[in-house]
Amino acid sequence: MAKRDKLVRPKARLPKGLRDISADETRATARMLAAIESVYELYGFEPLETPAFEYTDALGKFLPDQDRPNEGVFSFQDEDEQWLSLRYDLTAPLARYVAQNYDALAKPFRRYQFGPVWRNEKPGPGRYLQFMQFDADTVGTASVAADAELCMLAADCLEKLGIPRGEYLMRVNNRKVLDGVLEEIGISGEDEGFALQRLTVSRAIDKLDRLGGEGVRLLLGTGRKDESGDYTKGAGLTGNQADLIMAFVEAEASSNASVLASLRTIVGTSVTGGEGVDELEQIAALCEVSGYDETRVKLDPSVVRGLGYYTGPVFEAELTFEARNDDGDIVRFGSVGGGGRYDGLVQRFKGVEVPATGFSIGVSRLQTALDVIGATTGEHISAPIVVLVMDRDRLSDSQQMTFELRAAGIRAEMYLGTSGMKAQMKYADKRGAPAVVIEGEDEHAAGTVTIKDLEKGLRMSEDITDNEEWRSGRPAQVTVPRGSLVEAVRDVLNAQRG
Repeated sequence: MAKRDKLVRPKARLPKGLRDISADETRATARMLAAIESVYELYGFEPLETPAFEYTDALGKFLPDQDRPNEGVFSFQDEDEQWLSLRYDLTAPLARYVAQNYDALAKPFRRYQFGPVWRNEKPGPGRYLQFMQFDADTVGTASVAADAELCMLAADCLEKLGIPRGEYLMRVNNRKVLDGVLEEIGISGEDEGFALQRLTVSRAIDKLDRLGGEGVRLLLGTGRKDESGDYTKGAGLTGNQADLIMAFVEAEASSNASVLASLRTIVGTSVTGGEGVDELEQIAALCEVSGYDETRVKLDPSVVRGLGYYTGPVFEAELTFEARNDDGDIVRFGSVGGGGRYDGLVQRFKGVEVPATGFSIGVSRLQTALDVIGATTGEHISAPIVVLVMDRDRLSDSQQMTFELRAAGIRAEMYLGTSGMKAQMKYADKRGAPAVVIEGEDEHAAGTVTIKDLEKGLRMSEDITDNEEWRSGRPAQVTVPRGSLVEAVRDVLNAQRG
């Protein structure tokens, strides 16, 4: 008799570069999003949702990881053999939406949106293939007042979430200034070669925080090999060209006024560079007159942003404080959001320039920072009360008690398994239930119900040394008339909250 083929079971495993999100983190994120949304609404932005998929040609080719399959995006063909891609950010879909609905929209069009985005990039620590963004954008105006407003909005969001002034900074630069510097060193023109070189330079500068000045200099020149042995081709600049770029990047000074003075010297006679410096001056002035001085909004030439579609002011929200993680290590979170002006995205569809600017918050990174510093946004939701089922012939009685608690606004669930009391108590412990409700045969006959305070019971059990003391003390357990169920449970919860 032939042996039966061995059953091959799929391995329960999480795809690399992705993660599952627990209930506590999901709720914390929801509270954080609600706080951010309240600021966006206060500024007059309106919500919008767009699909996870877009036609690939609508997204464009702006991602930095161009050596990966699909050039940084996840793509597939539909039944009509048209290529679709998961959105890599929320900005490109917005550009498509505006172009498609342009005549019907009030302009400037102001929208906010949050949702997951996907990047087909090499995953690493804290670097996932899927993550959440929360954006606010203004489309249809070239005024730098729109860029300044987003800097102020971002600052207000951070403070709304409990990050005090002095522990964050909005850092602002202008891509036109970088273009002016590139003109000064002979990198200019409209052909693809010049465009690629400019993009390589901006992506090198964008890695300054991670690689330091020497690492950036290597990427401006022939290239750099990282610790794993992977080689990244550089921009091919000469030593003198790289020197001027580094002088631009390191033009940070003690005040916005001194940064502006340094930049005017560096851009020289470049008209484009001069326009960029003028716009930075206006943004700084608009922010300062509104109470957002350079301790909150700071000009910083090292900010360039890695995406290729930015055309003017760019900005990043940086957390400047240090904190310790669960292992006791000191961590700095750096940038938790960024954005800038992208006057060419809608133009790709319409053929005419439609100016736009936006800001995006990296939700997961910001949530991690809030967790480390203990910032809270909204009331914590406790686990539900568990109503035990002591007699399956009286299942309806347990169900009725559960509904009474819910009707009173108390989170509650009836135990839905088929195990006995010991297993039900273990279940309640694993759920983190604050209390359980017990109506056994004796309670039912007496018209009573027992509420066991699990939190208090755990505390008291630490001081009890034997079973006899446990039985005689009946810690954290009270029996009340059946009609007092809701009141008794509420008393337990109130006592736990202090």
